[in-house]
Amino acid sequence: MVADARFDKLSSVRSTIATGLAPVYWLGNAPSEFGGWFSGLFENKEDLQQENEDLKARLLILERRALKYAALASENNELRRLMNSSEVLDDRVIVGEVVGVSPDPFSHEVIINKGRSDGLRIGQAVLDAQGLMGQVVQTSQITSRVLLVSDSSHAVPVEVVRNGLRAILLGTGDTSTLDLVHVPDTADIREGDLLVSSGLGGRFPRGYPVAEVSLINKEPGEPFVAIEAVPRAQLNQSRLVLVVFPPTTAEVEAAAESEAGVEMSEEGEG
Repeated sequence: MVADARFDKLSSVRSTIATGLAPVYWLGNAPSEFGGWFSGLFENKEDLQQENEDLKARLLILERRALKYAALASENNELRRLMNSSEVLDDRVIVGEVVGVSPDPFSHEVIINKGRSDGLRIGQAVLDAQGLMGQVVQTSQITSRVLLVSDSSHAVPVEVVRNGLRAILLGTGDTSTLDLVHVPDTADIREGDLLVSSGLGGRFPRGYPVAEVSLINKEPGEPFVAIEAVPRAQLNQSRLVLVVFPPTTAEVEAAAESEAGVEMSEEGEG
């Protein structure tokens, strides 16, 4: 006992004894195993069917939970993308959720779960994690209707990030295509150019990604070129959106004072 407790000299002996006693353990447990097997022979069909139904119901519950967890993970990822997107913006934003889609096939509108009680007003810009989706056109107390940029009646003043070229981006009634109009055939524009809101007209704040140029078609003798663009926003897929609040008068004045202070300090240094 001292040799085993202090110096661990009998571990091999104990292992050999345990191996030799394994059949004894099996024989000791054999009666209960045999009894369970024997009783199973006389189990009726109704009990087996009931057990099978219970197992199927439990499987459905587990599958539903797995789908719910997958949806929660997807929502979490989308929220993270939205948070990263909102960090780039200088304006205040609120996160909303798309709860309905217009049944009219000729009108591209969605309904979000934010309304006047949340401070929403007509004309506010709405975007997802990738780009501009549209603008609020109607509000109720708890919901709002958003007109998407792909609607045929929608227009966004945009500019090319690469060179500042300004134009108008029109909806085509197709969620995958937008038209860039009034672009002269001599304009410097290329496929892949990023189009952002120019801020002209005062409807959309400047600098929001809207679309990317996908096709340029120059017809001989025509003063303007036909240009197609692909929306950056996932108009048919995004469920969570950002509603942008325009800066308040106090914020505008503070920004102007800050810019004036910077200019005066630069003049003083000069």
